[in-house]
Amino acid sequence: MPVISAAIDPITRIEGHLKINVNIDTVNGVQQVVDAWSQGTLFRGFEKILEGRDPRDAPIITSRICGVCPTAHGKAAALALDNAFGVTISEPARLLRNLVHAACFVESDILHFYLLSLPDYIRGPEMAPWLPGLDVGTRLDRRTEEGLRGHYLQAVALRRKAHEMGAIYGGKLPHTPGFIAGGFTAVSSAENKTAFQALLDELTAFVRDVYIPDAQVLASLYDEYFSIGKGYGNLISFGVFHQSGGASTLFAKGRFVDGMAGVQPLDVAQISEYVTHSWYADSANNQHPSVADTVAQHPKHDAYSWLKAPRYSGANYECGPLSRMTINGDYSNGVSVMDRHLARAHECLKILTAMQAWLAALPVGVSAFTPPTLPRNAVGVGLTEAPRGALGHWLRIENNVIQRYQVITPTCWNCSPRDEAGQRGPLEQALIGTPVTRADQPIEVLRVVHSFDPCLDCATHVMCAGAATQRLDLWQPPR
Repeated sequence: MPVISAAIDPITRIEGHLKINVNIDTVNGVQQVVDAWSQGTLFRGFEKILEGRDPRDAPIITSRICGVCPTAHGKAAALALDNAFGVTISEPARLLRNLVHAACFVESDILHFYLLSLPDYIRGPEMAPWLPGLDVGTRLDRRTEEGLRGHYLQAVALRRKAHEMGAIYGGKLPHTPGFIAGGFTAVSSAENKTAFQALLDELTAFVRDVYIPDAQVLASLYDEYFSIGKGYGNLISFGVFHQSGGASTLFAKGRFVDGMAGVQPLDVAQISEYVTHSWYADSANNQHPSVADTVAQHPKHDAYSWLKAPRYSGANYECGPLSRMTINGDYSNGVSVMDRHLARAHECLKILTAMQAWLAALPVGVSAFTPPTLPRNAVGVGLTEAPRGALGHWLRIENNVIQRYQVITPTCWNCSPRDEAGQRGPLEQALIGTPVTRADQPIEVLRVVHSFDPCLDCATHVMCAGAATQRLDLWQPPR
């Protein structure tokens, strides 16, 4: 049987535009993925938009990079400005940043499991937008499937309430204007705290009593996915949710290296981005983000993605909830499709529990803003975590304006193309060996892809009008 080359384009139920190309062959009697290419099909130009602007515009503009994780970009930009301006934020600012950012995590986690990933395992209603769709099989009994569908509908309302909760202090979600250099814009009232607490309690009960049990049920029914989708097994976290004093975070920064014991230290100087197989000029290849530039080049020989390829000391690392929970010592089962789902569910409850303490400690009627002084020349870096993983913003200020800005998103880590050494990106590697029952209905491929929770709006933006795509088509790999 010849090798089958196929593409799923676009990958639906994600934020943004992603195309996955796979080669499928029979190995030891099993039809499986033998090669894969992850293609970000749109260009992101936010770094260029920021050049020449007032640095204080960065949190507002970068939060528009993505509608699912806007607080992550707003916070990363604010942290970069704090760093460049030499500002230490107040305790109320820390608490408010944590609460609004955490609300976005809760919303995203509920969204990911129920609305983006669960339809890979259960049949939806016999109507649009669930039809047409890929054949998910009939493994679940009718009662379990109907229960999960009911929770799917609950999740639509609960994720909205998570946004409402964050908007109490953020002003609105998505795209809150709350994250600013020197702190946060809100001043809490007693009424704010009461309203926030009510929603927090409702969301905590849902995650504890519905979401986690549902994730466990799915894992028990599809236990072979504990052996599918590992990839390289290397994990990275920048740390997130500063604790009192600001020195430590609820989720620690660090690296987990497959085959090595213990958590390894993180040195951001070891991060570089490769563009050998990306539609960017090779002059930007193998550069640290603090000095890199965004120079688009399309078409380009051997390139196939608008995503750059971040590496740590030349090695591939996966990021996200599983990375955070593993590095933090809260999860130790392994790296796979189902491990990603279970770690996310338990992380969501851990965050909600921490939010109870942050809300209780938040003072009423106290400003959360320390006025900063705009430096004429400075550099800054803001490292945090989006729901999907490690997020970094690097900026350089010259003559009071942004001279250079660079962003490395979680999806660039996870869904990156090959680098100059020919190493596949983490998602590409995780797809290798995935068994595929039907090449024309590759639901197994989607299960692996969705477990990473790709967010391509963070990674790519702006497309040419008139570009036509098909969901399943024949494809030839780059030569």
